[in-house]
Amino acid sequence: MTVLDGLRVRLRAFRDDDLPQFFALHSDPRVMRYWSFAAWTDLSQAQAYFESAKAGRDPDRMLCRVIALPADDRLIGAVTLYAINREQGRAEIGYALSSAHWGHGYAREAVQLVITHAFDVLGLRRIEADIDPRNAASCRLVEQLGFVREGLLRERWHVAGELCDTVLYGLLARDWRAGEAATRP
Repeated sequence: MTVLDGLRVRLRAFRDDDLPQFFALHSDPRVMRYWSFAAWTDLSQAQAYFESAKAGRDPDRMLCRVIALPADDRLIGAVTLYAINREQGRAEIGYALSSAHWGHGYAREAVQLVITHAFDVLGLRRIEADIDPRNAASCRLVEQLGFVREGLLRERWHVAGELCDTVLYGLLARDWRAGEAATRP
């Protein structure tokens, strides 16, 4: 996956100098409130996950990308297409954005870029999102992009002493393309 440039965001591969911002992203309790693991408290917690993200360049397995603003190219978030199964034509998507950058549409633009890449370049037919139903902003984001709520998994995660549910969303390539065609002038 090459660099994907949107109108306001750039998706690029991870670099060694991204580690401090990567740790800051995953150590922010507001960002991690609805994640499947607790906020990090020590830089060493970030190292293995970061190395995995840097290595996430295999289009048959996982695509990890930094969300950056073109002006300074610094990490403000991350988006990952993972559990890619080319034979079945499906993958899962996850994303996180620095709380300082919430409310500007950056996550939406980044997710759109990855969806388009997944359907048009990788030839996938389905993308799934696993979201804590209390995360209203994330649920709203995927719903606005055409994802359909397909089910509730009760007490799926145990994070920081709390049992958390999951809402599963799915998006089909044909629905994505129909939605794109409907929004064209």
